[in-house]
Amino acid sequence: MGTRTFRAAVVRAAGGPGTIEIIDVPLREPGPGEVRVRVAGAAVNPVDLAVADGFFHRLGLIHQPRHTGLGWDFAGTVEAAGPGVDLTAGTRVAGVVVGFDRDFGTWAEQLVVPADGLAVVPDGSDLVAAATVPLNGLAAAQVVDLLGDAPAGADRLLVTGAAGAVGAYLLALAPDRGWRVTGLARPADAEFVRSLGADFTTAAEPGWDAVADAANLQDQAFALVRAGGTYVGVRPNARPAPDRGVTVAAVDTHPDGPRLADLLARAASDELPIRVRAVLPLDRAADAHRAMAAGGVRGRYVLRP
Repeated sequence: MGTRTFRAAVVRAAGGPGTIEIIDVPLREPGPGEVRVRVAGAAVNPVDLAVADGFFHRLGLIHQPRHTGLGWDFAGTVEAAGPGVDLTAGTRVAGVVVGFDRDFGTWAEQLVVPADGLAVVPDGSDLVAAATVPLNGLAAAQVVDLLGDAPAGADRLLVTGAAGAVGAYLLALAPDRGWRVTGLARPADAEFVRSLGADFTTAAEPGWDAVADAANLQDQAFALVRAGGTYVGVRPNARPAPDRGVTVAAVDTHPDGPRLADLLARAASDELPIRVRAVLPLDRAADAHRAMAAGGVRGRYVLRP
């Protein structure tokens, strides 16, 4: 009997969507603390575009000798569990695979991942839709952790990129910590931003108590924070230099099974927005990349193996 394989999307010499390949990868059984998941859907995120374009290779953050795997978050069904895992075959789960320097990603038919970072998808929730939650939902929740509780009398939070995936989750989550939230976005996004309970602006003046920079505007967003305020970015390897007594932090998104379970439950009850732009087969990963790179996309492309 030959070696069992599954298909996965990778880049060997990163250089844009044209360098994305679908290859056959040997299937392996899960080890202690691991599960093997049959992927039902994997989201396409801006970070995937940067990996495929070679951005992180040029920064010296990726050193894979053969190929680099694409994809960060996913949802699917457990096929097998290793020793010490209480998830059984057939359980519907979602999770995130983080880090740049890896030879596998979630744009694949199968995944072997640590079980402790997974969350069970609520009954009735669509797995394709659930696949859009882990990376962006955890990033937003962990940005809110960095912001902390809003100080009394200094609770005005501006969220840049408020109509994007991370930004929209921030609009919904930050009020839990006492923040009065305003979303910065394009005029066409006003209705959506306000539907999440936030105020809306297309042009922000300086003086905000805190800025959550989901649009990665960097210095432009930092300048909007008042002296002594807080800036939280979404790129741990790039952040403005501290100045004027402003606290500067940036999220480094990490797996968190219990937190993800809460996010999925809130999404299932419509407390968090889930937006799927389109579902494409894995073979069309490059098309999804090109469409997202064109900009102005609201909602995630999801690859279905």
